[in-house]
Amino acid sequence: MFRELLSIPINDVVFYMDTDLKYPIALTMVKGVGPAIARKLITSLGDAKTVFEASRKELESIPNIGRIIASQIKKSDLLGRAERELQFINKVGGRVLYFEEDDYPTRLKECEDHPIVLYQKGNMRLNVPRVIGVVGTRRMTPYGKDKVDSILEELRTRFPDLLVVSGLAHGVDGCAHRRSVDLGLQTVGVVGHGLDMIYPAEHRSLSEKMMANGGLLTEFHSHCVIDRKNFVSRNRIIAGMSDIVLVVESGIKGGALLTAEFANSYNRDVGAIPGRVNDLYSMGCNNLIKTNRATLIESANDILELMNWEEGKEDNPAARKVSYANLSEKERLIVGRLETNGDMQLNALARELQLPMSDLSSLLFDMEMKDIVTPSPGGMYGLK
Repeated sequence: MFRELLSIPINDVVFYMDTDLKYPIALTMVKGVGPAIARKLITSLGDAKTVFEASRKELESIPNIGRIIASQIKKSDLLGRAERELQFINKVGGRVLYFEEDDYPTRLKECEDHPIVLYQKGNMRLNVPRVIGVVGTRRMTPYGKDKVDSILEELRTRFPDLLVVSGLAHGVDGCAHRRSVDLGLQTVGVVGHGLDMIYPAEHRSLSEKMMANGGLLTEFHSHCVIDRKNFVSRNRIIAGMSDIVLVVESGIKGGALLTAEFANSYNRDVGAIPGRVNDLYSMGCNNLIKTNRATLIESANDILELMNWEEGKEDNPAARKVSYANLSEKERLIVGRLETNGDMQLNALARELQLPMSDLSSLLFDMEMKDIVTPSPGGMYGLK
């Protein structure tokens, strides 16, 4: 979408940047404007550039955009700050992902609160067929490490293109990234700060190893103040990017449980490693399982069954033709896609058909009642 390039000399090296990207970046810097309001402004006016070109009166005429937000948008320093951010991103070899472009994580885009801009550094492929989020306590036990290591090793033998997403924190996060690097799996750390720093600093070496096959991803620009709420925001991105979130170890409270809550709200699958009832860092996992907010996971095979990721399935629904009579246009699109691809996960089907998750779920329920489709574990649907 953004194709106007400007050459910028920095320390005798010439960098090129898509200058129009400064507008969505600037929009993320407006006080009082979050992802939902930013998308409302872009949708109402056509693009981010027009938002900044609009008059204050035009901005105030948009529903829920009042005088205060309009005045914040008209502040003169925003575009300059955004241009400096673009220069920084180019200087460090990073990249800006805008939510309307193809390389933006499609799974995350399904979530209502997805950021309009992400910053990435590294060599990453975010829209691979399978993505697992691995989260847990910073005080991981040997039991938790063993589970992370063995599960990722088993998944690697079947799915070498698997993407492992975590938060680069101490404990389970670091273990998941480190084991992924050792196994040659792509791994991405979603961080709660800009790309001008690494937190915790002890993971700088690990993050550098991740760059060749993965790297770092964030919604925060450089020089932002590290705050607890940043890491809560980071957790929603991990959940939104994943097909399944695996909670390895957690106390009765903690960031990993927030990630699981986000995953459930996004209609993602959640798995949890059980532990002994009196173990402090198994209490959170056990409670997730007990309250039916997570599936009990003991090994990689449990994940394969939950997600319907088994290899070598010979059953092909394409051989079962469905009559198109009395089907709506959208129902015909669903049947056509299932005839072509076989059983599909709800998230993947929504992406391919470009249908809102709520609309697709309602359609599939109606089709299930009509005995056209049948659900299976892992959010999978196939023809009856």
